Amino acid sequence: MIHNTEVETPITLKQDNLGKINAGGIVATPSYDRDKLVAGIIHFGVGGFHRAHQAMVIDRLLAAGLANDYAICGVGVLEQDRRMADIMAEQDHLYTLVLKHADGTREARVIGSIIDYLFAPDDPEKVIERMASPEVKIVSLTVTEGGYNFDQVTGDFLADEPQIRRDVENPERPATVFGFVYAALQRRRERNLSPFTVMSCDNIQGNGAVAKASFTAFVRLIDPAFADWMEKNVRFPNSMVDRITPVTTEDDRKDVENRLGVHDQWPVVAEPWCQWVLEDNFNGERPPFDQGGVQLVDDVEPWEIMKLRLANVGHQTICYFGTLLGYTYAHEAASDADITRLLEAYIELEAIPTLHIVPGLGLDEFRSALLPRFRNPEIKDTLARLRAESSDRIPKWLLPVVRENLKAGRGVSLGAAISASWARYAEGVGEKGEQFTIVDRLKDELMALAATQRNDPTAFIQNRTLFGNLASVDAFRDPYLATLQTLWTEGARLTLQKLV
Repeated sequence: MIHNTEVETPITLKQDNLGKINAGGIVATPSYDRDKLVAGIIHFGVGGFHRAHQAMVIDRLLAAGLANDYAICGVGVLEQDRRMADIMAEQDHLYTLVLKHADGTREARVIGSIIDYLFAPDDPEKVIERMASPEVKIVSLTVTEGGYNFDQVTGDFLADEPQIRRDVENPERPATVFGFVYAALQRRRERNLSPFTVMSCDNIQGNGAVAKASFTAFVRLIDPAFADWMEKNVRFPNSMVDRITPVTTEDDRKDVENRLGVHDQWPVVAEPWCQWVLEDNFNGERPPFDQGGVQLVDDVEPWEIMKLRLANVGHQTICYFGTLLGYTYAHEAASDADITRLLEAYIELEAIPTLHIVPGLGLDEFRSALLPRFRNPEIKDTLARLRAESSDRIPKWLLPVVRENLKAGRGVSLGAAISASWARYAEGVGEKGEQFTIVDRLKDELMALAATQRNDPTAFIQNRTLFGNLASVDAFRDPYLATLQTLWTEGARLTLQKLV
């Protein structure tokens, strides 16, 4: 653990400098010979999240003398990925992972599992050929929810997107991850090589199933017969990853330089907690993920549901009330006694009864770690981040809990109250007249509904795309209206105290 100290002369992060960095005794460095590694994994979307979990796990395996054939070659397909490509090349594809503990200490390690990075727009053919090489066994993805190119409401693949149309018309020179995967799989099949596994690590429920649907839908636009072959022969395992990984800031870079003595242009900072649950569903060989701390299971859904309904909805529980109370950061809101009582009551009374309890789920550990994670002041997770794109989050994370409880005849007053706090926040004005910046793809629609709700209190939940028929369900509507009314007349503080 590293405490607050100052290092006089920072060392530039390069392969040749690892000995110097390690000699300082502050930052751990790779103990394995990176020159002997083979890139058996191609990864699209080398951002902080990937580097805080998947690349870390592979590094852990390499340090144990395992998985030498499963180092990572990163790929960037977007123009903004050029900066990552340049920095990775300058630093020999090394970076520093810094875990921020709540007491201010830092746990740092230089990660060496990424051994190459290809910027696809410069040479698409090089990327295809690399993916089609026999040593590649896995193509993994952290391309964000939007990267799967499906309609948020219908789930249909968006075939008319300009980049998709371009790749469909020019499959020999792709520009999207869909085009690259298709071209590489086609080439492998021509060479009688087994297909690679496509492993999504994005924060989407059923991410493997979503990836399979999106990739095969894309290929069906070009070659329906090949799409049929993909559906039968290519594996798309589901996974769940849980680690808060904030965007790296200039202060983080300076902290790594001043406190750790390493000049790293793009370090990654994360919370200490990390959980990766992965469906053991691969095309042939895979790394011994389980020896790197990954939970390999037959069905990811119970863990996924636990994360979504406790951690993700937990964030929604604290962010709207926290904003209305004037807080900026998650740790501030999660340390508020009244918000804490609401969160704990929601988890106990409404969330846990809807979980699928299976052996190895680790519910007690997950639950007990939740508030300490939220309260970690070093992470500086903002409420603005948590409340962004609420129209994608509340319907997918909270409302399934509400509906499942209604079906079972259980109460939903707290889920209704959280929904009401979102509706009140969507008005865009705080209790002291302060303006909120609403970040949401449905911003105009949501704010227009919220602007009418003082005259028509159910206006917000009458949006059937988001809430279905809940506006006509007494058990949900009545506590929703009661909470909304109290938020208007008495404010967030007294509302919270009355709720629990």
